[in-house]
Amino acid sequence: MTEKQIIDYVKNHPSGKVKLAITDIDGILRGKYISTDKFLSVVSGNIGFCDVVFGWDSSDVAYDNVKFTGWHTGYPDTPARLGVSTFRKIPWENDVPFFLCELIGEPSYVCPRNVLQQVISKAEKAGYTPYFSQEFEWFNFEETPQSVNDKKHSGLTHLSPGMFGYSILRSTLRNDFFTALFEQLKKFDIPIEGLHTETGPGVYEAAIAYSGILEAADRAVLFKTGVKEIAYKHGIMATFMAKWSENLPGCSGHVHQSLWDKNSKTNLFYSEKDKNKMSDIFKNYVAGQLYCLPFILPMLAPTINSYKRLVEGAWAPTTLTWAVDNRTVALRALPLGTKSARLETRVVGSDSNPYLAMTACLASGLYGIKNKLKLQDATVGNGYRDTSHGVLPSNLWNATQAMKNSEVAKELFGEKFVDHFTKTREWEWRQFSKVVTDWELKRYFEII
Repeated sequence: MTEKQIIDYVKNHPSGKVKLAITDIDGILRGKYISTDKFLSVVSGNIGFCDVVFGWDSSDVAYDNVKFTGWHTGYPDTPARLGVSTFRKIPWENDVPFFLCELIGEPSYVCPRNVLQQVISKAEKAGYTPYFSQEFEWFNFEETPQSVNDKKHSGLTHLSPGMFGYSILRSTLRNDFFTALFEQLKKFDIPIEGLHTETGPGVYEAAIAYSGILEAADRAVLFKTGVKEIAYKHGIMATFMAKWSENLPGCSGHVHQSLWDKNSKTNLFYSEKDKNKMSDIFKNYVAGQLYCLPFILPMLAPTINSYKRLVEGAWAPTTLTWAVDNRTVALRALPLGTKSARLETRVVGSDSNPYLAMTACLASGLYGIKNKLKLQDATVGNGYRDTSHGVLPSNLWNATQAMKNSEVAKELFGEKFVDHFTKTREWEWRQFSKVVTDWELKRYFEII
C-alpha cells in the first residue's frame, strides 16, 4: 500500500483509533491507542513518548544508574517518529491499524530500532545488503495471567504432556491455536516458513521467513507479542523465557543471516570454488562473530535466565566454536547454495531483543570483514568439548563486565549505547542478587 492508501485506510477504519508501539531495551513493546484525528496530526511529524519506557526495567521499576533519564530529568516526553512503512492490520483486533515508532534526534542511542539502523547503514556503505530471519521456541500453558499469578508460577498446566518434538499427532491437539498462529500471523505480515512441536511439554517452534534485516527484526519483535496475544484469545499463556525449567530444554531464538550485493542479486556468502562452499567474506564474517562474541553476549543473552540455557548438552552452545551444519557449536555455517548460504548464530535465546540480537550479529560480522580476520579451524564432532578457543561467559554479570570494558563493543555500537545498555544489565543483576530464592529456602532453611 502507498502512504496515501494507508492514511485512507486509517481514516475509514470504523474503530476510529490506531495502535502504536515502541520497543524498549528489553524488546518489550510499549504503546498506546490514539484517535484517528491524533494520528492524522502526527503522521507527517513527531509524536511524544514518555522517556520512562527507556528508563525502567521489564517490571516497570525505574533504573537508578542510567544517565539518559531518571528522577534527575523529570521523565519528559521524547520525540518519536511513526513509521508509516511499518503499517499492519491486527487480525485479532478487527484489523485495527498498527504502526511501530522509533526515537529521533540525540536520544535515539537508547532506541534498539535506531541502533540497528545505524549498523545497517554501515553495511550498506560497504556495499552489503543484509538478509536476516529469526526462529523461536517457546512454551505454551493452559493458563491465564491471573491463574499463573495465583499459582505463583508453579504447578502450571502445559498445553500438552511429555516430550514429543516434530509431532504430527500433537499438532492436532489444540489445532485451533496452532492454525490461528499460522494464519493470523501471516495476515499480520509475519509469514511463517515452518511451525511444529519441539521437544518438551507444550513447546512450539516457528521459523519466520527471511527478509531485509530491518523488516526481519520488526517481524521478530511483533511475532513474540503476536503469539502471546493470539494465545490469550485461546485461553493459553505463552512464554519466551530462555529456560522455563531446569529439567527441560531451553528455548532458542537462533538468528539466520547472509550478506548480498547492493542490488540483492548475489549471495556473497557462497563460493563454488571453496571446499566448504564458503566465500572469503563468509569466513571473515564468521571470524568476526567468534572474536566479538565475548564482548556482545548480553545483546544475545540479556537476562539472568539466559545463562541457565547456555549449558552443556542442552542444545545451546557454551564454547567459541563454529562448524558446517553442526548443532553443538556457537556458529553453524550453512553454505547450502547460491540462494540459501547463511550463518545460524545459535547463542541467541528466545528471550532476546531481536533488534539488539541482529545488531550484534551484523556488527560483529562486519568487524571481521573490515579487519580481514582469519577464521579458526572448524570444530569436528562435539563442540562442547572444544574449548581450545575459549568459552562463553557463564552469567549475566561476567558477560556485562566484558562488554562494558570492551573497546570493540564501543566501536561497534557507540560509547553512549554501551554505557546505557550495560548499566541496564548491571541493574538486572542487582535485582536478582538481592532476592531470596526458593532454591535457597529449600537448601538452607532447616539444614544450615
